[in-house]
Amino acid sequence: MWLPLERPTYSALTSDIDVDLAVVGGGWVGLHVAYLAQRDGAQVAVVEAAEIASGTTGYSTAKLTSQHGFIYDALETRHTVEVAEQYATANVAGIDLVTGLVDELGISCDLTRAPAWAYTLEPTRRDEVASEADAARRLGLPAHLDETIDLPFEIAAAVRFDGQYHLDPVRYLNELAEAFVSAGGTIYEHSRATSVDELRDQSVNISVERISDRGLGHSSVRANQAVVTTLLPLGSLGGYFAKTRPIGAYGIAVRLRNAAPAGMTIQIEPPNWSTRPWLAAGPTGMIVVGNGHQVGKTDDAAYRSDELAAWTHNTFEVETIEHRWFAHDYSTPDLLPYVGYSPTSTAILVATGFRKWGLSNGAAAALMLTDHLAGRENSWAAPFNAGRIGDAKAVGKLVTGGFHVGKEFIAGRLGNDHPTCTHLGCPLHWNAPDSTWDCYCHGSRFDSTGAVLTGPAVNSLKLDTDK
Repeated sequence: MWLPLERPTYSALTSDIDVDLAVVGGGWVGLHVAYLAQRDGAQVAVVEAAEIASGTTGYSTAKLTSQHGFIYDALETRHTVEVAEQYATANVAGIDLVTGLVDELGISCDLTRAPAWAYTLEPTRRDEVASEADAARRLGLPAHLDETIDLPFEIAAAVRFDGQYHLDPVRYLNELAEAFVSAGGTIYEHSRATSVDELRDQSVNISVERISDRGLGHSSVRANQAVVTTLLPLGSLGGYFAKTRPIGAYGIAVRLRNAAPAGMTIQIEPPNWSTRPWLAAGPTGMIVVGNGHQVGKTDDAAYRSDELAAWTHNTFEVETIEHRWFAHDYSTPDLLPYVGYSPTSTAILVATGFRKWGLSNGAAAALMLTDHLAGRENSWAAPFNAGRIGDAKAVGKLVTGGFHVGKEFIAGRLGNDHPTCTHLGCPLHWNAPDSTWDCYCHGSRFDSTGAVLTGPAVNSLKLDTDK
């Protein structure tokens, strides 16, 4: 959605290479890790299956904020005050990293300060809103309790964070990629990693499939260490496919007949309508996202997409709808992303499970990952430990999620005439509005020709028909 008409392009990998660090995935986390590690003195290569910033990053609402709905009171209750403080500190550091790089590198990306509101329409939730505002303030965040917001309707209550940001993430990453290459790094586009294996000598071998008009080709990247920053780690790496759930949402970019609200907002109860200015379209541009569901549950996909447009038309004076999309992210059972070394590995690191708050969390993850790589201490990394199992509640959610995935798998095998996912064989569901085959089990998505759009699948479908 954010892709500009002109962007830097990078060649596919055509030969075997050796580097200090290989980064799999050229999105928000991957390019930050690559730039920071290259700046630390490592020789870094990035392999990207499509084009940089063309995945979830390119469809993000791009709110750069530490206000993530109602999270801080929940973290204190679910975990400890210390964990909530570490989460807050990490996300503030992530914001500071991005704004600092914009200044340091002179990146032009419409970085704009704005307040961010999380609001409820339910009067019965006012105490919950006040508890969230109190928890955030105790952690040193710029939180305030409000009863009005920058939207044309009444609310029951809201938490406002001042001094937050939004930006154009694709323009930002395009310029960060150029800075990374200027520092000596390399980027390979249209180069899909199909496996990441730690070898006996604790180095890493990455098998790469080259995708081009001239057909397929195969190469490998040998690295001392690797960071996998795809939406979900590919294949069965780390078992994260079983420890997360793929949750998607619909989005539209619109032009209004008058100026768009200047702030960023999100409704905390479903359908979780989220708004922010879209500066590339001028003062009347606005992005609206919401009405999410688990990937693969697409029986009412067309209705959900239309309902988003209808709410926008009913709430604002819409001139035109310029773009529509569906994108997803992964949630974890204990509210915290997985960042760090993959279980049992000493050379492969991962970052996943950002729960749709990937800009501040993702930049924070890049800081944690580069600290891990350099052997530096990081005072807020412990709760994000990528090898953790979680508490009893998290384990219970994993068991319940696994049960539903198992039912889906078995049901798909009994009389299913749909194609099955090349990851672990779950039945795929046709998503008519987006013309994609979607996997309920683990979130892989394929286009109408069978090509992989998002993993953990790495192999294309073999389709007899187009649908």
